[in-house]
Amino acid sequence: MRFVNIGFGGIVAQERIVAVVSPDSAPIKRMVQDMREKGLLIDASFGRKTQAVLVMDSGHIVLSAQPPETIGEAMHKGEKNNA
Repeated sequence: MRFVNIGFGGIVAQERIVAVVSPDSAPIKRMVQDMREKGLLIDASFGRKTQAVLVMDSGHIVLSAQPPETIGEAMHKGEKNNA
């Protein structure tokens, strides 16, 4: 299983990530609020501004203070290193 760094010591299983998106749009903000109410939100931003929302295959949403581009690059590097 490969893991990807989502910032400040947080890591998630790369194979479980469905999407990495920006938190700025209204539909994403609604999705985050819905998951918070359902108890499926994991806030890994450690009190910093949320820059990326990770949608997991389990239905959970993970908030990260790292930008989506940085997480995408880390995922790409992980795939290259394990090829």
